[in-house]
Amino acid sequence: MPDIMLARIDNRLVHGQVGNSWVGACGANLVVVVDDDVAEDPVQKSIMKMTTDAAGIGIRFFTVQKTIDVIGKASPRQHIFIVAKTPQAMRALIDGGVPITSVNVGNMHHQEGKREYKEPHVYVDDQDLADFEEMKSHGVEVYIQILPNNRKIGL
Repeated sequence: MPDIMLARIDNRLVHGQVGNSWVGACGANLVVVVDDDVAEDPVQKSIMKMTTDAAGIGIRFFTVQKTIDVIGKASPRQHIFIVAKTPQAMRALIDGGVPITSVNVGNMHHQEGKREYKEPHVYVDDQDLADFEEMKSHGVEVYIQILPNNRKIGL
């Protein structure tokens, strides 16, 4: 069973907030970036790796399907922080059997067709809300928390 310390939705994936705040708060020593496009993009991977290198932790870049296929092979020494860009990707992980018990919703930036939802950094459309509901139907706690010292806002 993989030791998943935190699963977070954040359209920026790995950035300073992740490296400086969330990694320390959750005790992770490995970030798993789950994104089909980024998994094939050496430039984005290089930029994100600089953040995790500065934090002194490892990083892996997997597609959704590869994450589903390999997460069960994680070493007990790996304390994993999963980060995905979208609710759709996180829902696919949960539907695929990744043992995620809670999902932290972080930054979901404004895009055309999305509206603000409960916090100024979270913009959703109907599909996002449906994905949150589906995650919750699997018994997964879904909450908004931008920074570790902010309060959790249940969805």
